[in-house]
Amino acid sequence: MLTKLKRQLDYIDRVENDLQPVFRQIDKIVLYNQGRVLNAFRNLHIDETCFTESTGYGYDDLGREKLDSLYAEIFGGEAGLVRPQFVSGTHAIACALYGILKPGDRLVSLTGKPYDTLQKVLGIADLKPFGSFPDLKIEYAEADLIEEINTELLDKVLAKKTTAVLIQRSRGYAHRRSLLCEDIQALVAAVKERSPETIVFVDNCYGEFVEEKEPCHVGADLIAGSLIKNPGAGIAPGGGYVVGRADLVEKAAWRLTAPGLGANIGAMGIYKRQYYQGLFLAPHQVGQALKGMVLAAALFSHAGFYVDPKPYDRRGDIVQAIRLGDVKLLQSFCEAVQAASPIDSYVTPQAAPMVGYKDEVIMAAGTFIQGASSEFTADAPIRPPYEVYMQGGLTYEHQKLALAEILDRLEREGGIKRQA
Repeated sequence: MLTKLKRQLDYIDRVENDLQPVFRQIDKIVLYNQGRVLNAFRNLHIDETCFTESTGYGYDDLGREKLDSLYAEIFGGEAGLVRPQFVSGTHAIACALYGILKPGDRLVSLTGKPYDTLQKVLGIADLKPFGSFPDLKIEYAEADLIEEINTELLDKVLAKKTTAVLIQRSRGYAHRRSLLCEDIQALVAAVKERSPETIVFVDNCYGEFVEEKEPCHVGADLIAGSLIKNPGAGIAPGGGYVVGRADLVEKAAWRLTAPGLGANIGAMGIYKRQYYQGLFLAPHQVGQALKGMVLAAALFSHAGFYVDPKPYDRRGDIVQAIRLGDVKLLQSFCEAVQAASPIDSYVTPQAAPMVGYKDEVIMAAGTFIQGASSEFTADAPIRPPYEVYMQGGLTYEHQKLALAEILDRLEREGGIKRQA
């Protein structure tokens, strides 16, 4: 493989040299976050007994309780809820929202239309399923304050009593930038100034450990995310988390299990060691992913494609968007990602309908954990302008090899000009 891709790898090495200042900054963030995580493990006296399997109801599971506390300390909350019973990030977000909202309440998204899979929960997709917001008589509105805090618009949307606001940190399948913690801090301050009782909830998916702070550190009341994204480091086999104010986390726990049971019940199975180890490795793995995405941005920008973010931009998540502009090029790109994967490399990804998405989606994901976005993957909705969204990467070396494979395939198929 190295011989076959030597010319592409030589070209990548030359591009990589110019990115060293960005890589050094990423290394600083990784070191800081690794220190935060290590200190939390020490402070909570994590030991071998925390990994013991629990079964049945899971009563008195000290390892589960310490894992909750570990997430709370690392992510800046009063309490945490970390469970394999969360089937996805969307499920964790939905539990949090259903926990803090009741009929007659109002939620406002401050970052425009949310990610595809959440739209059905909110009842703003074509399908409004049983149990969605309209069915529960929960009001929903939205405003796009991503680029700037339009005070007139914010005054307008908060003029009516608003129980909670939603902030989506990552871009999703949208032409928008991911938010930095300083952006979230400004939004929190603007909301609290106008409506102190309004709950600020942040969808933190793809953003964990990208910066030195997390949303709860800058005033968010509640956050949620997936363990097969950043905080699981490709080791956690599934699950999700909720962190924030203790009373709000308890409400999410009651929604996940049942009122009165909450976080005091729920067997963790045999996977607690993976949850702990994944969290410990997460700062490093996120750093690896970020370096790969910065490199991808530089390579495809040089090849003439529109990329977002740019190589030297500050990043709020681990996602890299590349606008290919052609459905055939999109297919070839995803085929190359799949071919360069450790698992299912012989499979050809095909666009298909997926639960929670309006358009057909093509996903290249030869991952050890099914669908793990912490691993090097690429996916795209089949709709103009045919942007592909790459994310993750367990090792930077794998990302380099995969990017060489992608460049080689697209060049052979005439999708990009020959590299110098």
